[in-house]
Amino acid sequence: MYLQKLSLVNFKNIDTQTFDFEKKINCFVGNNGIGKTNVLDAIYYLSFAKSYFNSVAGQNIRHGQDFFMIEGDYLLNERSEKIICSLKRGQKKLLKRNGKAYEKFSEHIGQLPLVIISPADRNLIIEGSETRRKFIDGVISQQDKQYLKALLSYTKVVSQRNALLKYFAANRTFDALNLKVYDEQMMEYGKFIYQKRKEFLNEFVPIFNEKHQVITGGKEKVNLRYKSQLHDADFSDLLAQNLEKDKIIQYTTVGIHKDDLSFEIEDYPIKKFGSQGQQKSYLIALKFAQFEFIKKQSNVTPILLLDDVFDKLDENRVSQIIQLVANDEFGQIFITDTHADRTEAVVKQSNKEYQIFKL
Repeated sequence: MYLQKLSLVNFKNIDTQTFDFEKKINCFVGNNGIGKTNVLDAIYYLSFAKSYFNSVAGQNIRHGQDFFMIEGDYLLNERSEKIICSLKRGQKKLLKRNGKAYEKFSEHIGQLPLVIISPADRNLIIEGSETRRKFIDGVISQQDKQYLKALLSYTKVVSQRNALLKYFAANRTFDALNLKVYDEQMMEYGKFIYQKRKEFLNEFVPIFNEKHQVITGGKEKVNLRYKSQLHDADFSDLLAQNLEKDKIIQYTTVGIHKDDLSFEIEDYPIKKFGSQGQQKSYLIALKFAQFEFIKKQSNVTPILLLDDVFDKLDENRVSQIIQLVANDEFGQIFITDTHADRTEAVVKQSNKEYQIFKL
């Protein structure tokens, strides 16, 4: 699979622009703020129908304009595919594949597998558990529709349960039977999601460790651990034990929506004990593992977006990364960098076809 052509209208700071891409490596170089990352975000949009960097869809429309449109021409399994994503102010976002609009965007997830590596990934380290859960869910959901469906259902049930707890508090009442309906649904979806996350991480962690060893030359010991309340307790017991607490704070305090990942270096949290370079290496290894996992599950080579990855890394780690992506297991790659000379020197090492767009 590869993206042959990208056309943008009123997307972020871009007025109108069209790119014809090389099958292997495409680089965007130029000063900060010129729109390099916005081009990568547009490519991301075509795979996920949303921005990687800005969750408010309307804010991706160019200032002073009423709409944006992103159009991509792909070659997928020897077939031409046209994906169009557009948004008009005050209206619903529209996503079309070969002229046919999707009713549910979730039906599109996984059709055009993609992995992005960006400075924004640092949020996985510095922010709360929700960000890390979204990472796990995003990787699994790209290839497992049943998981995505269960996840959406679980989230809806938790929201309904929370609304019921608020109703109880506001009306000074309590209905155990009514609450039990939501508890049973939560347990059904939650146990399934928990099992899928466990299976995923059992397969994913060894891949992650292998990628990290390559990037760092095996100089650092890292770990990735799955934390869940369901490791040590039955879901029904957890709900029963925390019922009074839930009633008081009017919120569901236990469940798989509290799961987390622990990122560790030398058995310590990387957030506190890892340098910027070590943290970046950790995240890049995490994303390369994501790439390999998705490729294995889907039998399609994902598109890889590398946004400003060379910054804050020493020459040796940059070289290791380039050796990794030059491997034939990778497909089409998009790179942004502020230094045109550095970019060209780096991609030349790969001995693959490339082109450089100076923005």
